[in-house]
Amino acid sequence: MTKELLQLLRKVTPEEERLRSGKKDIEKEIYTDQDSDVEDGFHIDAEKLLDDGKLIQIRTHTRFVHFPVHTHNFVEVVYMCQGSTHHVINGTDVELQEGELLFISQSAKQEIYPAKESDVAINFIVLPEFFDYGLAMMQKENNQLRSFVIDCLTGAKEDTGYLHFKVADVLPIQNLVENLIWTIVQKETNKRSIQQATMGLLFLQLMNQTDKMETAEKDKQQKLVIDVLSYIEAHYRDGDLDSLARQLHYDMRWLSKEIKKRTGQNYTDLVQNKRLNQAAYLLTTTNMNVMDVGLAVGYDNTSYFHRIFQKQFGVTPRKYRIDNAK
Repeated sequence: MTKELLQLLRKVTPEEERLRSGKKDIEKEIYTDQDSDVEDGFHIDAEKLLDDGKLIQIRTHTRFVHFPVHTHNFVEVVYMCQGSTHHVINGTDVELQEGELLFISQSAKQEIYPAKESDVAINFIVLPEFFDYGLAMMQKENNQLRSFVIDCLTGAKEDTGYLHFKVADVLPIQNLVENLIWTIVQKETNKRSIQQATMGLLFLQLMNQTDKMETAEKDKQQKLVIDVLSYIEAHYRDGDLDSLARQLHYDMRWLSKEIKKRTGQNYTDLVQNKRLNQAAYLLTTTNMNVMDVGLAVGYDNTSYFHRIFQKQFGVTPRKYRIDNAK
């Protein structure tokens, strides 16, 4: 991160000044209109932190104080600019180190231990709809992996608490996060599309780094699904369940049952969906002929490719291309 931006983010806020002057607790009125705590702590409301009409906002994490148990009605993304912070999410301790990203779902319950002045973290307050534009513009293809992760974060997968990406050494991700922070800090007009596109690019990069992702022990089955979908993204042309089971160190029969249980589809169905979605994408974004598209996504038998494509989309590949021509 540039020295100029880091210096700006290090500044002690008025709330932090009051804490350093002897105030014991956070000022809850900054975060909520609730008169009292609820059973699971207090609830942070996006409307208190977001400017009118905004889908995303950033604020530096409040240091010098224990941030009590709370929930929130937005996706929170924490980026550690410098130092570290200690979080407890759904009862699991998470140490966030410099350069790492922590995505906290809407369904999570969180508390944070006091941070020092040298610990600088940025909290992104993100409404779920902010993700739509950036992800949609990246590819027409319906990407199962990204869709699953978004569902985890927005609360559609209610048992997911957080996704912790240890990506301090991944330069493209660091650059994208810094760019995103910079465009929000500048508060210039007409920046929403840039911010949403940057978030889409960030997701594309993160989905290539799922080996650097951690989650809570009780959320391991969500991580398993992400690992399976990541493998399919990379190996949909020629991968197989046996190879995947060996890579993940699971019994193949057990893994097959878990995939069906967790996704509602078997491994073959997931691969076929990926292949056909990729074929649809190639048909509308390239000049490849239909036979070459089928070969590119893993189908050597052209007539079989035509048959299953029509079953999936209701039209032949050629008709799909014509109907979706730009």
